[in-house]
Amino acid sequence: MRVLAAMSGGVDSAVAAARAVDAGHEVVGVHLALSAKPGTLRTGSRGCCTIEDSGDARRAADILGIPFYIWDFAERFTEEVIETFVGEYAAGRTPNPCVTCNEKIKFEALLDKAMALGFDAVATGHYARLSLVDGVPELRRSVDTGKDQSYVLASLTPEQLRHSLFPLGDSWKTDVRAEAASRGLSVAKKPDSHDICFIPDGDTKSFLEKRLGQRPGQLVDAETGAVLGEHTGVHGFTVGQRKGLGIEAPAPDGRPRYVLSLEPVSGTVKVGSARDLGVNVIEADRPIWPSERPLDGPTECVVQVRAHGGIVEAVAEVSGDEVTIQLREPLRGVAPGQVVVLYRTDAAGGDLVLGSAKISGTR
Repeated sequence: MRVLAAMSGGVDSAVAAARAVDAGHEVVGVHLALSAKPGTLRTGSRGCCTIEDSGDARRAADILGIPFYIWDFAERFTEEVIETFVGEYAAGRTPNPCVTCNEKIKFEALLDKAMALGFDAVATGHYARLSLVDGVPELRRSVDTGKDQSYVLASLTPEQLRHSLFPLGDSWKTDVRAEAASRGLSVAKKPDSHDICFIPDGDTKSFLEKRLGQRPGQLVDAETGAVLGEHTGVHGFTVGQRKGLGIEAPAPDGRPRYVLSLEPVSGTVKVGSARDLGVNVIEADRPIWPSERPLDGPTECVVQVRAHGGIVEAVAEVSGDEVTIQLREPLRGVAPGQVVVLYRTDAAGGDLVLGSAKISGTR
């Protein structure tokens, strides 16, 4: 096939491109310039899309002997990912920008352009297993569950998955680094990127405040209604947050307080104890079924609400464009705006992605 290899400048995408070459595909490497003002250097494992990253990607492509290009997607990234991220927080929701980036940039904008240029598929360094069974895509967790990225890929449509390749799904990260070293790739020991790529200093609250300004409100005890303090905007909080609440007086029982809910219109942040944080029911909408198989009646599954963690057994049921999920045990830190992904262990082994949806509420 003609394969476009998305090369971020990291070790995973470089090895994925190399494996696509080894498989006999006609491979072209492309680095996405996503930052309107890219920095020259990374700060350890923070940030991405720097000039250093584009240089690392180009050197890897040279070693692999494949053509290499840089595509400027900065404007679309700002509109689709950054502005959506800011808007969701302003509305009191908690988004996952990596899910949005995969959905709107890497597997919509990039894949659409690749297909228009005559490519058959896009290869990335994501850790997930993908197979086609009678033309139907089946997405599963990677062998290396510690690096598994099926969660952030679960919002892809069947058509997008039909034109995707994830060459690292059957590998362990340690083996990928060793392979990179054996191939002479200089990124073999390069640190993985962490946190939100467009907030390299990790200070999400300051990032949002610069864009949204201050929107003062009150911190309120959810049980008594007592005002416990003031804040500068609900965008500085997320459900489940414990640190940085700015409440001077301790709880009557001396235990920590947590954010239970956000009300952006009134500017109210409700807080309470850990026992009030657990939810038993998740409501979600806009489901996507990667394998084109919507749930048929109540379905036993495992749900995940964060990229790493927030996993519990459940029963899910679909009604129109709504999904109701009854959890087998309470789950903490579940917030509207997050993506919930449904898995089920199948005969082929490993956890198969059944579908995903956007969390709209909890009970």
